[in-house]
Amino acid sequence: MKSFLYPKLNPPSFTWVRPESGAEIVKVHEWIQPLTADADPEKSKDTDFVVVGVPLSRSSISASGASEFPDAFRRAWKGFTTYNLDEDVDLSSRMAVDVGDIPMHVTDIHRCHDNIIQASAVIHEHFKTSKVCAIGGDHSITAMMVKGLHQARPDKKIGILQFDTHFDLRDMSDNGPSNGTPMRNLIESGVVEGSNMYNIGLHGFFNTKDLKRYADEKGVNYITLRNARKKGVEETVRRCLAELAERVDIIYLTVDMDVLDIAYAPGVPASTPGGMTTAELLEGVLAAAKHPKVNAMDIVCLDPLKDPQVQPTVKLGTHVFLTFLTGVMMR
Repeated sequence: MKSFLYPKLNPPSFTWVRPESGAEIVKVHEWIQPLTADADPEKSKDTDFVVVGVPLSRSSISASGASEFPDAFRRAWKGFTTYNLDEDVDLSSRMAVDVGDIPMHVTDIHRCHDNIIQASAVIHEHFKTSKVCAIGGDHSITAMMVKGLHQARPDKKIGILQFDTHFDLRDMSDNGPSNGTPMRNLIESGVVEGSNMYNIGLHGFFNTKDLKRYADEKGVNYITLRNARKKGVEETVRRCLAELAERVDIIYLTVDMDVLDIAYAPGVPASTPGGMTTAELLEGVLAAAKHPKVNAMDIVCLDPLKDPQVQPTVKLGTHVFLTFLTGVMMR
């Protein structure tokens, strides 16, 4: 059944059997409701959290099955409760809906990207006060989700907080708008200024020097993982957001799962040695989510097909999502 929001928006790739009316909600799969065509448009506007799947990985430089993550992500919900013991927060007191997946063309990446922009704009226009969480997909989706946000909020200046091992500032003339280009795409399209981008987590031998030069030319703010660890990831995030909040109206959080050390993220095609630990990433995401100007986020570059049988990386990606929701509720 199609969603009323966007003509091309497909139903969720996987849905759980809903609990009986009046039953106690204790698991995430019982809490997040699929949004269908017969839903009340006015009532749905009041939801707190919106999930949208963006199953695109054809634009990934590395061979990737990240398009499979939205489905695996939904299947993982059954393994999580809505109650966060660490923070004594129960998510079920808020409303959350799953609007389904943005459709992807089999061969035309530009058409896929156009679909993402259009759907993002409609979602942000309808859910004006909701926190929109996009589940990728490769990192090229970030530029398109942000462009859609910009279309829906043309009067608002947007900033980016990025957790990433890479700059993602590759020249689009080299291989098109790939997962290595989203930040450059946003800069060159005039949607986000380089000085309003903060990247935390770069490290090691995984970026070329010309990308650093471009970052410096455009005023991109970047904090290597080594320097972030000196002050603590949480404190680094807070300082970056404090600076960014003085210059922008909306902050978009993008979590590239390749920011993690390969030991913690076997299901990430471009994960590397020397990256963040699970604890550091969750700490950083929670700190970001607490900030009142962080109003949208995505999780990208997680390939369930490369994950071991017990799906540790899929579970971690789901944990990142729930941690973000926890931080929002703690504001």
